[in-house]
Amino acid sequence: KMPQTPPFAAMFDSSGYNRNLYQTKEDNCGGLYYHDNNLLSGSLEALIQHLVPNVDYYPDRTYIFTFLLSSRLFMHPYELMAKVCHLCTEQQRLGEPGLDKNWTQKIAPKILQLLTEWTETFPYDFRDERMMRNLKELAQRIASGDEVYRKSVQQLLQNLIRKLAAVTQYEEVLAKIDATTSTDRLTLLKTKPQSIQRDIITVCNDPYVLAQQLTHIELERLNYIGPEEFIQAFVQKDPLNNDKSCYVDRKKTRNLEAYVEWFNRLSYLVATEICMPVKKKHRARVIEYFIDVARECFNIGNFNSLMAIISGMNMSPVSRLKKTWARVKTAKFDILEHQMDPSSNFYNYRTALRGATQRSLTAHSSREKIVIPFFSLLIKDIYFLNEGCANRLPNGHVNFDKFWELAKQVSEFMTWKQVECPFERDWKILQYLLTVPVFSDDALYLASYESESPENHIEKDRWKTLR
Repeated sequence: KMPQTPPFAAMFDSSGYNRNLYQTKEDNCGGLYYHDNNLLSGSLEALIQHLVPNVDYYPDRTYIFTFLLSSRLFMHPYELMAKVCHLCTEQQRLGEPGLDKNWTQKIAPKILQLLTEWTETFPYDFRDERMMRNLKELAQRIASGDEVYRKSVQQLLQNLIRKLAAVTQYEEVLAKIDATTSTDRLTLLKTKPQSIQRDIITVCNDPYVLAQQLTHIELERLNYIGPEEFIQAFVQKDPLNNDKSCYVDRKKTRNLEAYVEWFNRLSYLVATEICMPVKKKHRARVIEYFIDVARECFNIGNFNSLMAIISGMNMSPVSRLKKTWARVKTAKFDILEHQMDPSSNFYNYRTALRGATQRSLTAHSSREKIVIPFFSLLIKDIYFLNEGCANRLPNGHVNFDKFWELAKQVSEFMTWKQVECPFERDWKILQYLLTVPVFSDDALYLASYESESPENHIEKDRWKTLR
């Protein structure tokens, strides 16, 4: 029986990555280069070999995650899968009749464990027919040996199929939402004013409840992002393989993109709700309401919604409403802005994020476990880490030291995305947040000028053209 897969947080010790990989003598001369027991680089072939278990060896879990995550920069997952299957069959002689049964029993659970880790952590790789075919062939081969393995193989395939069905369903829901929200709210206001009389405060008058519903949306969307999407977002050509173009098809980063789109939608929704009311005091009330929502998001650890709300309030159609802002008690807003201040590379936010991460590690309740990072910044960090170092060393070796760092960042995200949302869902509020039409840029400016007249020539000209 293989050890059960520990949770992601356990993959790290306090000093960072657990890089002390199990080493056999062959590794040192088999195309892998170590320094102080840390694997720094290796040829692609040697790294693949290092992924495949044998009777005396099972790869360290941090290695499995790091290699499966980064290998897609060099080859398609289905090509890696084919090589792994080939090595398993060849090395373990699984296919040979009359093989020492005892020997097979030693190796089969290890291969099964490797397949389990792959299907659990990178299930979306198996949306590819070729991957699925290889997986099933190898799994059959293992299962044919023993009833125990047959059950485990069945379990593995069922779990995988369930995950893939869930993501397909999620993507269909996203497509539906996209279709319903494509209308601009201004057009609706003119054609069917009664259909959008509702505003956010009539739908949910409690800012705390709104912050909780936003956290539901954030955690659901985070949960569907595959770790590989971070890497696939910037796959380029492998310098050693000129004929191989990068395989970025839209499906590969769909959930990551949907999450970024959600951030933009929330910013525009905030700006729309503020610019819509005709009366100054109503606009001021909406601003104060969103300040309270943002503050509660901060307390929850939902930094993504917090940042989207702040950016919505900082859009020029909103920030130009000086008479409205004069009625707002802005002290609380100033504190939030200070927390999310971009200077010194978002120093204040990064400090708050570290605090939330520490809190989540020692948490007793799911509420304290919530960490929802400011997502665009997380992507930017991973992007710069990727850009800052070469994937290959001058000798053609894969620069594995770089991939440890990438994997470390992505696996922290893996811990965050697995948190269950502890708040009760309110479908009416969720529906509103996800589907109510929002103003386009032009409509926001128009509403803003209607509320508080243009102040200079540029604004006046713009107002004329918009009308």
